[in-house]
Amino acid sequence: HGPYQPHEPGYGLYQPGYSPYDDQIPDPKSRMLAIQNAKAYLLKSSSASGLNLYDHLANMLTKILDEQPTNAVDIIENISKDVKWAHFQKKMDTLRDEHEILPTFEAAEKRKALFIKANGEGDEELEEEIGETPLPNVMETAFYFEQAGIGLSKDESYHIFLALKKLISVQPIQTCRFWGKILGLEMNYIIAEVQYHEGEEEEETEEEEVIEEGGKGMGEVEDEDEKKEKEDEPPKSTYKPPPVTPKEENGTGANKYVYFVCNEPGKPWMKLPPVMPAQIVCARKIKKFFTGRLDAPVVSFPPFPGNEANYLRAQIARISAGTQISPIGFYQFSEEEGDEEEEGGGGRDTYEENPDFQPLSVAEMVGSLSTWVHHGQSILKQGRCVWLNPLQKSEEEEEEEEEEKAEDPNELQQEIGPPLLTPLSEDEGIQNIPAWTAEASTNLIPQYAVAILQSNRWPGAYAFASGKKFDNIYFGWGHKYSPENHTPALPPPVQAEYPSGPEITETRDPTLEEELAFKAAREEALAAAEEEEDEEDVEDDEEEDDD
Repeated sequence: HGPYQPHEPGYGLYQPGYSPYDDQIPDPKSRMLAIQNAKAYLLKSSSASGLNLYDHLANMLTKILDEQPTNAVDIIENISKDVKWAHFQKKMDTLRDEHEILPTFEAAEKRKALFIKANGEGDEELEEEIGETPLPNVMETAFYFEQAGIGLSKDESYHIFLALKKLISVQPIQTCRFWGKILGLEMNYIIAEVQYHEGEEEEETEEEEVIEEGGKGMGEVEDEDEKKEKEDEPPKSTYKPPPVTPKEENGTGANKYVYFVCNEPGKPWMKLPPVMPAQIVCARKIKKFFTGRLDAPVVSFPPFPGNEANYLRAQIARISAGTQISPIGFYQFSEEEGDEEEEGGGGRDTYEENPDFQPLSVAEMVGSLSTWVHHGQSILKQGRCVWLNPLQKSEEEEEEEEEEKAEDPNELQQEIGPPLLTPLSEDEGIQNIPAWTAEASTNLIPQYAVAILQSNRWPGAYAFASGKKFDNIYFGWGHKYSPENHTPALPPPVQAEYPSGPEITETRDPTLEEELAFKAAREEALAAAEEEEDEEDVEDDEEEDDD
């Protein structure tokens, strides 16, 4: 320290005629004021922790004097941390300590059931190795996508692998595939795409139909009683809403597969309901983030017919229809089906694996999009994969209408979409952006590279091909790419007022003078009519006397 300044407390200690051992301290007021200012500064509380430096130093010195560690100056920083940590620790009860549950421990408890084998499961493993199992090899698929930097962590992939195994052990599933993961604001959705064994899903639909028919029968009985009570009611509106487009049957079209979802591996799988055409049509007009709760309402305009579970199922159907692709030649149409389609004139909706498939090289798969095809049916504007006329009626009703009326000029025209196994080269781009981007996983070792395709229309949809192996996966928010900002549809314009005319105009009430004039005129008319009747009676009597 240099020479003391006049405003500093040590000023004057080394001046001639002054000794530090003297009892008399020069200018005691300034010295006390400096001490008070320094103590006030040390007593200032921190805005972050609420502590002050004065108490902290006092606690540190107390701890050092009590414990008297060796080389205290070397561990002064650690002593400071220990004093702070002791201040923020919970005050534990002397009889029973309060144990904190860490988030990692909670996650481990949830996934603990995935690692527990059921009774007798070890004996069935050998049988599954010999026969075919619907369980997909998630780790192998994750390895191929990892070559391009796509996918989840190895731990999460393995947990999903175990969760799919648990799903297959509970449900009568014939085929299973890890569809992907849709992100949400609160929780995410892990999605499994499955197909039931033949006859298993039909039983569920039959139960639903029985419930609906039972409800209709009870309604008919009530209608008969209500008709008797409501005979004198005013007339009802004759407006008939447009017919509802029926959903496609389970196992066909947009409902070809059944989807199960869960928020995390280890949580229970929830089955999504079948998708309705109206839900797909409305989902194209809105853009909503998922919350992670299936029962959450979807607040939008136009109003969505359902909750988040229905909206999630509609988005899955849209993504699957546009991004499920495979190398050309891997699938083919069966010959029997081709003959039937030629006779019926309809489009093909099924395919089978080609046993003579010869895979193309990675360079060919990456160089041209015509080497990839869509093996998922496209969804029409109607919301179905196979067009259906909602105005179509039964044969008897059609015969009666043909006799009474001619053909309707406003009859709906049939929608036709692209056929199955259409090459990707025919997909429309997005302004100047191609629909797909193809690249190899590595350029340094091309002989071991993997062909990777990325969808630009649905960001997050990927596909890989390596030899005879390929797969599709999706990781994203479930939104379609749009070059412009999303603008919700405007409400319809306000309807015009009903045209007013004399037939619907309400007459005004007459005044008192008009009522009196009307009564007088009416009395005069009645008196004149009575006089005419009397004159006629007199004439008739005179004629009778003459006779």
